[in-house]
Amino acid sequence: MESEFLFFMQMLLSGLSMGSIYALVALGFVLIYKATSILNLAQGEFLMVGAYICLSITLDFGLNFVASFMLTMVFSVILGLAVERLVLRPLIGEPIISVIMVTLGLTYILRGLVIMIWGNDIRQFNIFPEQPVDFWGVKLTYLYLYSLGISLVLLTVFAIFFKYARTGIFMRAVADHQTAAQSMGISVKGVFAMSWCIAAVVSSIGGILVGNIAGVGVDLSYIGLKVLPAVILGGLDSILGAIIGGLIVGVLEFLSAGYLDPYIPAINEVFPFIVLVLVLMIKPYGLFGIEEIERV
Repeated sequence: MESEFLFFMQMLLSGLSMGSIYALVALGFVLIYKATSILNLAQGEFLMVGAYICLSITLDFGLNFVASFMLTMVFSVILGLAVERLVLRPLIGEPIISVIMVTLGLTYILRGLVIMIWGNDIRQFNIFPEQPVDFWGVKLTYLYLYSLGISLVLLTVFAIFFKYARTGIFMRAVADHQTAAQSMGISVKGVFAMSWCIAAVVSSIGGILVGNIAGVGVDLSYIGLKVLPAVILGGLDSILGAIIGGLIVGVLEFLSAGYLDPYIPAINEVFPFIVLVLVLMIKPYGLFGIEEIERV
């Protein structure tokens, strides 16, 4: 009985650690959608590019991890600005489906550039100590502990930023009503740019953390597809929903891997999607999404 409880806690804490990373990436999805009504399908590629940049600066150029991390954040801001200014700003006023298809094309461009520069091989990127920490029988590696801690701190910082900071309030205003926000002197285009920058930054941080867990490779971009159920589950327009949805998906992934995978191989890859479908059958706008009623 005790061993079963310890196994459950092992899966639960590991799932929360991975889920906190998913929550960070989901936050980028929600920010862009709230500000611009665009579902950014290139979010996973932002994650992959950030991981490769940090790995390359650390291993190929010999800088310490802190310096590599800061330079990666600077690069992420530049990438977010470049995508918003050069790719998406010219499409303002165009049909939403056209803009979404542009983000889909961006996924292939970024993935192709990564393959051209770094190739297809998976590279190991171990910054944190590998030995596990024993919590009364539950063993977690420093990597999972640092990932959980870093993600929770960043999510808290962003929550405070959106609630109290002037720029954060501007972003919330634009998300609620762009025309009204613009009439009050808020730069809507500036908010769009800020949203893409923050989305690129949180995705890069998520990529660095996941890259330490599973290695850095092109397949890292598929984390974006794995995070999408978390975003929809929590609600596309809810920051709180992105956080809770990411944690739920991470926990479901690890619990299904621990208990169901021996009987149904690879069930952990599809189990979050099964839960997503069941939830959407009851709450089509997600757990915390705002239900919109159109009057005709």
